Amino acid sequence: MRSYRTLFRIPEFTPFLLSFAAHAAAQTIGGLALGTLVFRATGSPFLSAVSMYGPQLAQLLGAAFLLSGADRLPPRAILSGMSLAFATATAVLALPALPVRALFAVVLVQGLVASLGGGVRGGLLNEILPKDGYVLGRSVHNMLWGLTQVAGFATGGALLTLLTPRTCLLLAAALYVASALVTRLGLTARPPRSAGRPSVSATWRTNAVLWSSRPRRLTYLGLWIPNGLVVGGESLYVSYSPSAAGTLYACGALGMFAGDMAVGRLVPPALRPRLATPLRLLLAVPYLLFVLRPGAATAAVAVTAASVGFAASLVLQERLMTLTPDDLAGQALGLHFVGMSTLQGVSAALAGAVAQLTSPAAAMTLMAAGSVTVTLTLAARGATAPSPTAPCSGSPDRRPRTACTTPTAPDSGPSAPSP
Repeated sequence: MRSYRTLFRIPEFTPFLLSFAAHAAAQTIGGLALGTLVFRATGSPFLSAVSMYGPQLAQLLGAAFLLSGADRLPPRAILSGMSLAFATATAVLALPALPVRALFAVVLVQGLVASLGGGVRGGLLNEILPKDGYVLGRSVHNMLWGLTQVAGFATGGALLTLLTPRTCLLLAAALYVASALVTRLGLTARPPRSAGRPSVSATWRTNAVLWSSRPRRLTYLGLWIPNGLVVGGESLYVSYSPSAAGTLYACGALGMFAGDMAVGRLVPPALRPRLATPLRLLLAVPYLLFVLRPGAATAAVAVTAASVGFAASLVLQERLMTLTPDDLAGQALGLHFVGMSTLQGVSAALAGAVAQLTSPAAAMTLMAAGSVTVTLTLAARGATAPSPTAPCSGSPDRRPRTACTTPTAPDSGPSAPSP
């Protein structure tokens, strides 16, 4: 499938995107408002970064205990319930008397709830789209995320000049409610993709199967670490330049949009696998410029160029799906999103700590250098990895699916941040 027109003829694709857009807008506006609120209250780059990306740290607990629910629970009910839970938590964050410690407790709860989101949403997209529509559909999903971030951060930055951060948090809560309504009214109720109840043992058993293959391990690490380190640097935009933070986030989203559009629509399928390493390098190298402490205009250009490299996730997600049986698609993608989110949260905390001891510019440069190093190391190790056409392990409850050995079948399956 190479046509946007054909893609949007699929009945549930549009409401799926609309519900995601409302959820992403709420996350974008709410995250910027929360980071600004904490920075104004504490003056700490570390606490500001952790407040914005702390929920992603908490998703690690969800991956350990809850992730089997991505394939074993009805997707529409889970997505609408998650949006309502986020609306409630965001409204609590807007309470004027809420202490900083209580604020971080709410952030932890948000992360636990969010741990199911990536897998459920990715698995549902896998069901909505035909098999040959994954990369194009996923690129549209990512492009929408980029556009929503551009609009959300620009709108959030403008609103914060007119309104208090707490008022912006209430607006974000309303957007979460809108997302829940679109999900409930626009999507069809579907049964779970996999039999059995979600449980801790099922989560651990399937995660072990997914991690048992070396090609899958390298793919997961490539999706998680270079991306996470760069996003850790992004978490310092507020402390690097408080007045230009919204602009920098919007420019990053614009670059991500351009990259996803190019890779999803213009790059031939045969060429995509070769772009994984160059795109991951592009993601980090422009941030090395921050060692010179550039002004807002130069920083915006560097951020836009670097964010094109986020399109590496499309290439690596396609590879992950060729290595994974269909009945594990939700948990496989959920493990990817949770791992990516966790690395982003850890990196945000690390970057904030380094910035506290040095400066935001120095911390951003170090995170970028680390990303480049990891990408080159993984590329060297991947050169000796088995071919992705090798049979992959199946579900712990089922025999391996022969379809997962067919590299030309673009199974569908997610992001972040971005954030």
